[in-house]
Amino acid sequence: MSPAALLSALLLTAAPPSPAQKAKSLAASRSWEELYLAFSAGDATDVPAPQRGPVSAALTQGCEALKDEDPVMAYSMGERAALYDESAGALRCLARSARKTDQRAAAEAALRKGLTKHPKDGAFGLELGKLLLEEQDAAGAVAALEKVPARAKEAGDAKRLLQQARAKASEEGAARREAERLEQRMSGVTGRRPGGTTADVQPAVAGQGRSVTRSASLNYESGTGPDGMRTRSNSRFVIRYFNNERDFGQRAEYEGRVVAALDEAYDFTRSMLGEVRQAPVEVILYTLAEFQTHFGATRARAVAGLYADNAIRLNDAAELTPQTKATLVHEYVHAALDDFCDGRGNNLPVWMNEGLAEYVEWRYMGGEEPNRTVRNYMAQAAKANSLPKLAHLEGQSLIMQRNPAVAYATSAIAVRELVKRGGTGRFLTMVREVGRGRPIDEALTEHYGRTRATLDEDVRAALQ
Repeated sequence: MSPAALLSALLLTAAPPSPAQKAKSLAASRSWEELYLAFSAGDATDVPAPQRGPVSAALTQGCEALKDEDPVMAYSMGERAALYDESAGALRCLARSARKTDQRAAAEAALRKGLTKHPKDGAFGLELGKLLLEEQDAAGAVAALEKVPARAKEAGDAKRLLQQARAKASEEGAARREAERLEQRMSGVTGRRPGGTTADVQPAVAGQGRSVTRSASLNYESGTGPDGMRTRSNSRFVIRYFNNERDFGQRAEYEGRVVAALDEAYDFTRSMLGEVRQAPVEVILYTLAEFQTHFGATRARAVAGLYADNAIRLNDAAELTPQTKATLVHEYVHAALDDFCDGRGNNLPVWMNEGLAEYVEWRYMGGEEPNRTVRNYMAQAAKANSLPKLAHLEGQSLIMQRNPAVAYATSAIAVRELVKRGGTGRFLTMVREVGRGRPIDEALTEHYGRTRATLDEDVRAALQ
């Protein structure tokens, strides 16, 4: 062999495996955690297009393997699988694992996407029909079930379910017409209810162009803003969402669930921190499609919610799942911190701001640390001294870090260790000082005898 050929062979031998080869190898050895962590961050477009299918197939294999024993991990793998390639298998597993983790809106989104991209696969229409029937959307169920191909293996089940859905849709149509009739009578200019009693309707608010009705629940005011969004507000929250063609009864039921979730977030935050935000905060609820329209598809895939411009903005809030409620707690903590800092919450180091929100969210979900997969990964990183440093988690959004899950968890553990040392009162005293501009190391030294570097060591020790 010539020297040039030998050098070429050696270079080929030393070349790292491609993403597709790495994914296949990890799937073959059933190393599901390592597979997920290898592809849990970054943009799918970073992987060459011909290799995205094999990466997705490997992640789908992990999703299927874990959907019963660890549905949370299965959902995460299904989500990444669909990001690399929206194959029928990836979307089916994503939908199934979403349902197992009570993320019904995510399941619906996956099924609708599958129905569009794989119309010959009868599973999408059938499962979507079942889901919508459970959600009391018989008309939507009929539309989905009618799209199951006649020759699909699911056709028989779909036909039987379609009969039930059509009967239910007929009943719902009659009920909807009656509710609309009552709503028109209740909102008429006379302001009188059936039977001649005066309705609890107030005149239009000058300059706002909206009529407001006083709700008996927690003194909330309900109405419609000039931008077409439904509103409901009290001294704590101003809830806003697009009507999305909900009828009168559906709006009342949806607003009631939102109010209950917000009050729960308020009460839990107060129990954890000992105080809450004093100024009311806007809470804007988006469906997944609306969030994509306002913030872009990439951000919609990456974040469950955000606090910006004095408002909590929740992604995919059409259904208030346990995870949606946890996200609401997380974002309300951000809103509270901003209030504690007199509107200068952005002055806080990102790890401090996100760390407290993430830690309170863990407590709300019943734990004090990240999920098992992230915890195991961080323990290994702690041994190798490769955890991210707090000094590197200060100015940039954690979602932009190389491994966002680890960045959030590192921040939360740092805050947890501080809270253990002096309680939330001492921590919030430091927060207010740093919000006003005091250097973080100076504040850490005075209140805890620590610096960012020594706090890094505390995080590492806690993981070991």
